[in-house]
Amino acid sequence: MTNLSIREHGKGVVAYATENNITHKYYQATEDTVDGFLNTIDLAVRNGAKIVVAPGYVFEPAIFKAQDLYPDVHFVLLDGVPQDGNYEEFRTEKNVSAVSYAEEEAGFLAGYAAVKEGYRKLGFIGGMAVPAVIKYGYGYIQGAEYAANELGLQPGDIEVKYTYVGNFEASPENQTLAASWYQGGTEIIFSCGGPVGFSVMAAAEQYDTKVIGVDSDQSADSETVITSAMKMLKNSVYQMLDLFYTDKFPGGETTLLDVTSDGVGLAMENARFTKFTQSDYDSIYGMLVADTDGIASGILTDTDVDSPDELPISIVTVQVIGN
Repeated sequence: MTNLSIREHGKGVVAYATENNITHKYYQATEDTVDGFLNTIDLAVRNGAKIVVAPGYVFEPAIFKAQDLYPDVHFVLLDGVPQDGNYEEFRTEKNVSAVSYAEEEAGFLAGYAAVKEGYRKLGFIGGMAVPAVIKYGYGYIQGAEYAANELGLQPGDIEVKYTYVGNFEASPENQTLAASWYQGGTEIIFSCGGPVGFSVMAAAEQYDTKVIGVDSDQSADSETVITSAMKMLKNSVYQMLDLFYTDKFPGGETTLLDVTSDGVGLAMENARFTKFTQSDYDSIYGMLVADTDGIASGILTDTDVDSPDELPISIVTVQVIGN
């Protein structure tokens, strides 16, 4: 068994393998290219790997080819779908299980928690306007709206600045943008763009403000991170491996993981909230799981509206910048 990354998804591999006395090994590609990933997969297969876990969209073209090259090996592709590298052909064979996430639900929880914590001037800085990033952002706004309604706030009490920077980079330009928002009164920014987050954290440290991280628990990256909207990658991998070893592998399918399968949520263990409690979190999470009053099914995504300022909100006002 092999995992091609070492953070949360790697922890899932280690946890399952350790509990079930299964050998496992971590492989690092020498270069982040399709050929580099394929060479690494080939090495894992030659060393006896029966199942390979690959994290993220960057592995999509490699898994697209690997599924044919190694029909007797199984693959778990997290947060991606096998495609030909040009997004022209998508194909998931029976030896591949693709896993996607309900990012809008994680974003909802982030926006809800931010408003419950007391923040009124929010920001969202996304990387590129790809579906996962957009869903995080739209959920964030709707979660803020839901919390504002619960608190009895008035229209205009919550303000959200919203943009995509057009890259997934830590750069002086991205830091300058975040700094200008903080300087202008933004209290907290949900950064949803991989390394973009490090630029936002640097700006938050400069102005003694706060950040919400993304995908994994980023609390160790900066004291400014109060929580992170997470894809529960460790849980996801554990579940997929258990299905494989119990002959229930969902090959040829894309499995959507959401709150009902503990697939998304907030990083609460290392959270730095002062008002929003674990009990508050458990309550809203339970409402999403039960879809109380249609709270979960009512969260809109990029397939429902074209722009965040078109979301059905009345208390939150959204200022879309540069999109």
